[in-house]
Amino acid sequence: MNYISDVLFWISTGMLVPVIILLIFFFLRALLLLGGFFGQYLVKRKSGAEIREQMNTLTLDNIDTLGDRLPKNKQAVIVSYMKKLVDNRQSKAQVNRILDQYAQFVEKELSLPSTLLKMGPMLGLMGTLIPMGPALVGLSTGDIASMAYNMQVAFATTVVGLFSAAIGFVTKQTKNRWYTEDMSNLEFMADLVSEE
Repeated sequence: MNYISDVLFWISTGMLVPVIILLIFFFLRALLLLGGFFGQYLVKRKSGAEIREQMNTLTLDNIDTLGDRLPKNKQAVIVSYMKKLVDNRQSKAQVNRILDQYAQFVEKELSLPSTLLKMGPMLGLMGTLIPMGPALVGLSTGDIASMAYNMQVAFATTVVGLFSAAIGFVTKQTKNRWYTEDMSNLEFMADLVSEE
């Protein structure tokens, strides 16, 4: 039984370095995501009101000129999909394809925040539990310095994991709201052109 316990201890202790490397990787990805999210927020804030105004006044009579009235910002992805939809409105199959492409784009955009949201706490918990074993061994042998170091690693990994998850949560919630509004606008346009 001691042999099996020792093997499990070695395996779990050996996983500490990969867990820390993954936590650092996800931390850096979270920072990059936060920077990109801020840029998206500025674009959305600038173009969102204009798009809402155009959607409120959109009819079959003025859909031809929608592309000219939309914001000229090339970073607003929804604008390019709206223009594609107007350009391909004669084909129901193309309209459905554009809606599907946008849904795939949304899924891809939400995958990183979802990954951070799920993996951050998992890796943080692993990074907390793995050093606890050596910390308890250090406590039992009176090696307080070793115990303190392992506890420091344990708490640091928890904080980094939760930070990454928090960024994933906030960005996912906000992006989900943005993309739901955008998809609603695209579906409204698709329904409108199907009446032609």
